[in-house]
Amino acid sequence: MPGRDNESVSRGEQIQAAEREAAKRRLLEQAEAERVPMEETTRAVPDRRWRRDRPQ
Repeated sequence: MPGRDNESVSRGEQIQAAEREAAKRRLLEQAEAERVPMEETTRAVPDRRWRRDRPQ
């Protein structure tokens, strides 16, 4: 019964696609939870520029 085999393969592919989508959502949710808002970051000044601008 070739029709039945095609159905089981496509069902398996549907399950895999749903699992991939769920995993992608979990990763995006985790990344969003760990994200540091831009307001909370500081800009790093390269050490050599800091020395050059510092009065001696």
